[in-house]
Amino acid sequence: MFKNIFYLLLLINLTIFGQNPLAPEDKIYNSIDTFSANPTIEGLQILNKVEKDFWKNPKPKTKNELLAIVVLNCNKAYYENQFGKTNQAVSSYEKAWQIYQKHKLSNYNIIEYCLKPLGNLYTIIGDYDSAENTIKQYYFIANADKNSPEASGQKIAAILNLSNVYQNTGRITEAIELLEKTIKTEKLTAVQKGNLFNNLGNNYVLSYKNPASSKPIPDIFKKLESSYFSAIKLLQSDKTQTETLANCYRNLSALNIQWQNIELANFYFEKAKKYFFATPNLSPQKLAKFKYEEANLLFQQQKFSEANTILSSIFKTLIPNYSNQKNILPNPKSLYAETVLLVALDLQAEIFVEQNQPKKALEAYALSFQIEDLFTNLLVYENSKIINQIRIRNRTEKCISIYDFLYKKENKIGYIESAFQLSERTKSGVLKSYLSNKKTASREEKLHLEQLQNWNNEIVKEQQKGDLADVSKINEAIKKQNELMLSLKSKRAKESKKSKTDWNIQDLYSKLEKDKAIMVEYFSGFEKMYSFTLFNNQIKMHTYDGSAHSTVKIYQFLQYFSDANAIINDIKGYNEFGNILYEYLKLPKNTTYKNLIIVPDGLLNFLPFEALITKESTTTNFAQMHYLLNDFRIAYNNSAGFYLAFDKLKMTKNDKKSVLGIFPVFEKTAYELTFSKAEMQSIKNNFEGEFFDNKTATFNNFKINSVNYSILHLSTHATSGDTESPASIKFYDQEILYSELYNLNINPDLVVLSACETGIGKLYKSEGAMSVARGFQFAGAQNLLFSLWKVNDYTTSVFMEDFYKNMKKGESYFEANANAKLNFLKNKSISNSKKSPYYWSAFVYYGGIETAEKPTNYYFYILGLLILIGLILIFIRHRK
Repeated sequence: MFKNIFYLLLLINLTIFGQNPLAPEDKIYNSIDTFSANPTIEGLQILNKVEKDFWKNPKPKTKNELLAIVVLNCNKAYYENQFGKTNQAVSSYEKAWQIYQKHKLSNYNIIEYCLKPLGNLYTIIGDYDSAENTIKQYYFIANADKNSPEASGQKIAAILNLSNVYQNTGRITEAIELLEKTIKTEKLTAVQKGNLFNNLGNNYVLSYKNPASSKPIPDIFKKLESSYFSAIKLLQSDKTQTETLANCYRNLSALNIQWQNIELANFYFEKAKKYFFATPNLSPQKLAKFKYEEANLLFQQQKFSEANTILSSIFKTLIPNYSNQKNILPNPKSLYAETVLLVALDLQAEIFVEQNQPKKALEAYALSFQIEDLFTNLLVYENSKIINQIRIRNRTEKCISIYDFLYKKENKIGYIESAFQLSERTKSGVLKSYLSNKKTASREEKLHLEQLQNWNNEIVKEQQKGDLADVSKINEAIKKQNELMLSLKSKRAKESKKSKTDWNIQDLYSKLEKDKAIMVEYFSGFEKMYSFTLFNNQIKMHTYDGSAHSTVKIYQFLQYFSDANAIINDIKGYNEFGNILYEYLKLPKNTTYKNLIIVPDGLLNFLPFEALITKESTTTNFAQMHYLLNDFRIAYNNSAGFYLAFDKLKMTKNDKKSVLGIFPVFEKTAYELTFSKAEMQSIKNNFEGEFFDNKTATFNNFKINSVNYSILHLSTHATSGDTESPASIKFYDQEILYSELYNLNINPDLVVLSACETGIGKLYKSEGAMSVARGFQFAGAQNLLFSLWKVNDYTTSVFMEDFYKNMKKGESYFEANANAKLNFLKNKSISNSKKSPYYWSAFVYYGGIETAEKPTNYYFYILGLLILIGLILIFIRHRK
C-alpha cells in the first residue's frame, strides 16, 4: 500500500546526512508510513491534516505530489474501512480515483489499491450502479493492459465482483452466464476457479429455487451443491485460502438453514469456523459478520438467549464504548452506515418478536431505519435507490405486522396511524427525492443531474443494440457518468442538505374533509397485504391473506384486460371475478362522500378500480352493470404525501387553459392512427393552443413549446417495454425512452397521454411502474391522464372528445375523466361490445381533486355583492 522499504531507508539517510530538505511528496509518504506502522483513529486525523495543509498551499502541484495524495487517500480509505467508517472510506477512495483520472497519473496500481476495494464497498452499501460502473472500468483498464502480469488476475476479480453485483440486483441469469462462460473459456488458477464455482453455487440457489417450496428443484440440488464442493476441492490445495474456504462452508450452512436441515447446517458451520479463525488479520467487520451468521443459525434453532449473547458481542465489536447493560440495544447516537450492524439489529428485532416483546422489536427496527437512512444518503443512481427501498420495505412490513398486533391487543388508534406513516415512507421515495432535489438544487447540481441522466440514456440505448453494441462507446459513457457521479457526491457533501418528508396525519384528515373524499392506501408486502382507509377523521387498517393469495386474485381479474375480446368472451366470469376482487379489497360502501383517492401498490398499480363490480348481475348489457365508477369519482396518487401537496396548487381558470397537442398520426405507415386527427379537431373545438401533426410532431417541437401551455396532449404510440427494453413513447422523428423525459423542465396543469400502455412498465413495489407516465412525473407533471393497456384508436378519440367537453364546462380533471366514462356508457351510438370495460376504463387520472369553479359562480357572487351594496346605500339614505 505504500512505497517500498528501500525507498523509505533512503529518505531517512538523506535526512540524517544533511541533504536537501524533503520534497512535498516525500513528506506525504513519510506521514503515510508513520501512520501505517501504528494505525489509529487519531492517526487518521493527522493524515487528514497533512492533506488539508497540502491543498492550502497555493503553489502549483506536480504529478509526483498529486500521486502521493492519491496514495494517502487509498491508505486512509483502507483503514477507515477497517475502523468501520464506511462512508469516509468510500469518499477517500473516490477522491483518490478522481485525482488519478483528472491528472492522468500513472506508476501506481490504482486497480488493486483503489478501484477493487471501492467497487466492493459500493456493493456492500447497496450502491450497485456505482459498483457496476467501477468494476467495468477497471476490467476495461486491465483488459487493455496486455503486458502487466497482474492484469489477468484483475480481469477475473472484476468478473467475480460483477457477478456479485448481478446477484444482489436480481440479475441471476446474467450472473450465471458470466460465471459459466469464464470457467469454460478463461485460463484460470485453481484459486480463481474455486472462487468462481463458489459464486456460481450462490446463484444456482437463487435461480432454481422452487416457488412452491422452500426446497430447490431436486435435479438442480446436485448441480448447485457440486459447485460448492468443486470450489472446496480447488481451494484446499492453497493454504492461504482459509477465508474463502470458510465462505464455501458458510454458504453450505446457509443453504441448509434455508431448507431447515439444521443438523447439516451446524456441521458445515463448524467446518467454516475452523477455517475462518485460521485466517490471519481478520478485520472487526469480518469478525462481526461471521458472528452474525452464527447468531442467525442459533435463532433458527430458537436458541434466543445464546443468539442474544452473540449479538451483544457484535455491537461491542462494531461500536466504540458499547456497554451491554439492561438495554441490549446500542445508543442511537453511536450508529453509522455499517451493513453488519444493520442486519444484526434486524435479527435482534426478530428475537424480540419471538420473545413476545413487540415494543422492543419496534425500537430495534427504528435503529435499523436510522442506519438505512445513512446508506440512502450515499446513493446517487436511481436504480440503486430503488433496490435499497426493497430492503427497507421488507422491514416496513414486519413493523406494520407488529403495529397490527399491538392495535388488536390494546385498541389504540395511534398504532394504526404509525403503521400508515411507515407505509407512506415506502411510496415512490425516489420520485419524492428527485422532485425535492429539483426544487432545492443549485444550477450546477441540476446540470450534473441532467448530464448524469443523459449518459445513462446513452448506455441504455447502446446496450439495446445487443451484439452490435459498441463496447468502447459504452465504456466511455460509463467513465463520464462515473466522473459526474463523483463530482455530484462531492458537491452534496459540502452542502449537506437534509430534506424532511414527514407530515402530520391531522393535515391529511383535514384535506380529505375539505375535499369530501375518502382515501384507500395499499401496502403489498412479501407475506401479507394491508390497506388503510381514511375517512371522516378516522383510519382503519385491513389485513389480507398471504401476498401470493392476493396476487392470484388481482391477476385473475387483470387477465380480462389482456386483449379486447377477453371480457366479451366471458361476461359472466368478468362479473364474478370483478365482484370477488371488489369485496376482497375492502373498498368503502354507502358513504355520503363520492370522491375516492386510491394509492395503489404492487400489481394494484395496473388495476382499473373503476371497472370493479360492486354487485353481480346476469346482464350482458355493459351499460347496466354495477361498476365502482357508478359509486365514486376516482383519482389515483403515488402517495398520500403527494395528494396532500396538491392543497397548495391552484386550478387554472377555464378561459386561460391552452393546449399543446402532439399528433404524429403516422399517415401511410404501419403505425397510422386513423382517428388521431378527429381527436385533435375535437380538442381544437374546445380549447385554444398549438397543434403539431404529422412531420411537425417532433420531440424538439414538443420540448421547445411545452413550457408555454397549461395542458400537454400527446396522441401517439407508446410501449411498456420488456425485460431488455425500457418503456418509451413515439414522436414523428424519434422514439424517446421514459428516462429521457426526466430532464424536461415542465410545470403544466395536466399531461394527457393518449397512447397505449403509458402507465405500464417494469414494476417495483416501492416505486410503481417504470413507465412513460413516470417520466413525465419526474419532469414536473403533477396531474396526469394515462393508459393501462393498449387502447383502441376510435374509442380513445370518442372518450377524449367528451373529456375535453367536460373540462370546457368547468369540471375539474378528475370529474371530467369520471363523467367521460359515464357518458361513454350512455352513448347510444357506441355498440354494446365497444362498451366493454376494456375500452373505457383504460385511462386513469393521477393528481389533485380540487373542483374547478364553474364560471356562473362568479356572476352570483358579483350579483350578491351588488345587491348588498344597494341595500346598504338605501339604508344610509333612509337614515338621513
